[in-house]
Amino acid sequence: MSDIAGELARVREAFDKPTLRLLDRKWAPFVLAVFKSSFSRDRTSVQSDRLHAQVDAYLADLRSVGTETPNGNGRSLCVQWMNDQWLYRDIAGDDEGDAEEHYSLTSHALEALSLVESLSRDRALISESRLTMIVDAVHHRATQANPDRDERLHRLDLQIAELTRERDRVADGGEIAAASVAQMREGYANLVDLIGQLPGDFKRVEESVASMHRQIVNDFRAEDRPVGEVLDEYLAKTDALMSLTAEGRAFEGAFELLRDDALLLGLKGDIEAILAHPFAAQLKPSERRSFAATVSLIRSGIDDVLTQRIGLTTTLREHIVNHDIVKDRELEGLLREINTELATWMQTAGPKARVKAEIMPGNLDAPHLRERFYDPQSHVPPAPLADVSAQAPVAPSLDAMRRQGGPQLPEMREALLGALAALNASTDASTDAADASIGDVFNALEPALRRPVEILGLMQIATQLDAVGHGGAGEHAEFDQYLTVRPDGTQRTFEVARITLTDDETAALAALNSGATSD
Repeated sequence: MSDIAGELARVREAFDKPTLRLLDRKWAPFVLAVFKSSFSRDRTSVQSDRLHAQVDAYLADLRSVGTETPNGNGRSLCVQWMNDQWLYRDIAGDDEGDAEEHYSLTSHALEALSLVESLSRDRALISESRLTMIVDAVHHRATQANPDRDERLHRLDLQIAELTRERDRVADGGEIAAASVAQMREGYANLVDLIGQLPGDFKRVEESVASMHRQIVNDFRAEDRPVGEVLDEYLAKTDALMSLTAEGRAFEGAFELLRDDALLLGLKGDIEAILAHPFAAQLKPSERRSFAATVSLIRSGIDDVLTQRIGLTTTLREHIVNHDIVKDRELEGLLREINTELATWMQTAGPKARVKAEIMPGNLDAPHLRERFYDPQSHVPPAPLADVSAQAPVAPSLDAMRRQGGPQLPEMREALLGALAALNASTDASTDAADASIGDVFNALEPALRRPVEILGLMQIATQLDAVGHGGAGEHAEFDQYLTVRPDGTQRTFEVARITLTDDETAALAALNSGATSD
């Protein structure tokens, strides 16, 4: 039977990882372009609000040229990418000591960017440089893998003899052939492929340490064993922190070489020598800067991993010192009792029933020492209030209060219908009664219905009848003069857009008035 089922399961597992999920999405080109534009080797983290604004600007630029973009704004897209494990958000302090949220790329996003970058540039094909690198690496590992002493000495003797012959040849004036431009470019492509994998490798170690951090703290909080046993186990885990994961073990082995300052100094000199070769003149300025910053990239990656590990150790130490398992058990028991009582209460309580609960418990009823002595002045009643009821103003009448109130809509509808009926009766058959506006009707009403606030009532009635706008708009709008009378007898004129009522609107007003009267 073929093993296609097993291979299919492994492929599906690979596609379920965030890296391939990113490359398989519809908006993968947009997401990767945003990551490429917002992050770089020199800028590994971006303040959260700034990244939101940058994504909004990218969306606006692409939409302005007709390019299809995903729905949402910068904030919602960043939160979505964070949930998809492509962005990581943490809190870091700035130069002034203020804590701010920053986004950084996860190892999955860095892997996707590295893959796209390798496909978009000239790949390092099989060549003398790549085969030599492979042969040298295999030879070095084979020498380390073989424990036979004689074989080890034989290999070392061959290497020493070869180096001695080359030294003697150069010392005797032998020709030194510089590498050609093609050879240097092939070697440079191989190095760029290897260096491009470093950010993702360092980020995977950071994520592994952070995951271990969360796992250890959660396990510690869930422990029911004696405190001494818990402390011994977690101190042992802290001592062997980097050897518990594959990423940690790989970093621990490489760290022995990476923390050698002499080695890194020699690496920096070798990089400068490579960039001094004529082939480097064909490189872009960004490629030269990126290649020259290799040592800084390595140092920064080491510092990030060590900072993450120090943070884990500090958190564990503070948690172990400050953790009180007795108090935790007491709190857990109290919460369990509250849940039991709540379940009992819910058996008889209705859907909207409430129970009064204090946020903070009250003081214990226990004897205590007095903090202050009795002061008779504290119990002297205040002086009686003076009787000023004789100075109270005369209470306003109901009619006076109504005159100061809002518009009288029922009375206004009655008056408006009566005035329109009288107008229609006095108009001959050849004249259109709709030419008379409600402003004319208003000016003919009794003073009690011509208060300034009654204009608002007329506007409400006209809006209900959809009669606003008959007088035109803009430069052609017509206006009426409303002569109002205040309750104190003073008059004031208001200019309001002209509103007329058609026969249908007058009928609707009568129906509206009859409905309001019946209610």
